Amino acid sequence: MLLNHYHGLHASSTSDKSVKTNEYPVLIRMVHLRREAIYEDLVNAVLSFDSQRVNDATRKALDLGEDPVDIIEQGLTKALRIVGKKYEDGEFFIMHLVAAAEPVQRVIKDILQPELLKRKTQRKTLGKVVMGTVAGDIHDIGKNIVEAMLFAGGFEIYDLGKDVSAEQFVSKAKEENAHIVGASALLSTSMPVQKEIVKAVVAAGLRDKVKLIFGGAPVTQEWTKEIGGDGYAEDAVEATKVAKRLIGVENGPEGH
Repeated sequence: MLLNHYHGLHASSTSDKSVKTNEYPVLIRMVHLRREAIYEDLVNAVLSFDSQRVNDATRKALDLGEDPVDIIEQGLTKALRIVGKKYEDGEFFIMHLVAAAEPVQRVIKDILQPELLKRKTQRKTLGKVVMGTVAGDIHDIGKNIVEAMLFAGGFEIYDLGKDVSAEQFVSKAKEENAHIVGASALLSTSMPVQKEIVKAVVAAGLRDKVKLIFGGAPVTQEWTKEIGGDGYAEDAVEATKVAKRLIGVENGPEGH
């Protein structure tokens, strides 16, 4: 009788262990599904072109304990790459690039970068890019889209804003040990500043260290070649491809 009771307890104990052991894969799967849902929500928020939704989804992901780097890589920039691909395929237009890029840039600057600084963590990048609209030009929508797509492509961006002199480009490139300088000119009258940038980079002894990419409505491949630039980008998606090619990286995150 006592022996039978012992066997019963042993069997029950073994059964309990088995149940607990079997619970682990289920729990892991539940956690995985929860994380998938968080990042799917982030991607869909960006693709909805709703700034408030992007903001809310980002804060929610942080509140649920997700790492800011993962939020950027697996959520926000993944969505921007989708937008970029749809733009290439003719499904989306410039207005979609703008509508997706602006809220992403805002939450990265206002929410995620402060969080990264607080945690003292860094995002792995392909290289550093100094960007700006040249002196005499105050148009920056195109530049902002390019920055967002370069960021999504894996680059670290240093935005100098608009009406930026050749000296400012060079100074920042030297300060950050930049791999690339990207200068946008939306007015034909401001195009000569791109030529000044080339000269300033040469004068600073950085020509063999820094690649120069130029773009903007009046800018052409021929102009870029004529002034001694390294790459010309017609749009934001092309800019990312050119930047990767110039630093010898054909593929960025997730093969894009």
